[in-house]
Amino acid sequence: MGPRIRLLCVGRIKEKFFRDAVSEYSKRLSRYCSLEITELADEKIPEGASRAQEEQILKREGDRLLASIRERDYVVALAIDGRMMDSLQLAEHLDRLSLGGQSSITLVIGASLGLSEELLARADEKLSFSPLTFPHQLMRVIVLEQIYRAFRISRGEPYHK
Repeated sequence: MGPRIRLLCVGRIKEKFFRDAVSEYSKRLSRYCSLEITELADEKIPEGASRAQEEQILKREGDRLLASIRERDYVVALAIDGRMMDSLQLAEHLDRLSLGGQSSITLVIGASLGLSEELLARADEKLSFSPLTFPHQLMRVIVLEQIYRAFRISRGEPYHK
């Protein structure tokens, strides 16, 4: 079995079509890795929240995320200002991490405000899938699809280009 991949996410997926997509990619990935998806509670953002209130919300969500990360986890924070890769580069990167002894890779997806500074400081790297902003529910599907694609590329299996 390949590496242990964990998605650590703030917020639940409410829409059935997103849950179905996550379920489908989870099933496909079971051939390549041990996948775990951990959902943590998100905070309600009051209408017209001040920057200070937003910072407090980010801190509370960040503290929950940090409490769920183990010391040995290789942490990849999904952040708009992170490093961008194409699908081939992502496949090569995941291979390098696995070959380098990183058997537990945790990808972190924040809620609508993003990720706290403390969480970003703990991350081993920041990764961006696009300069666009996506809802966290959709981002979960995109991440799973790209990990699935990366495993197929690494094994020389057909994939949609």
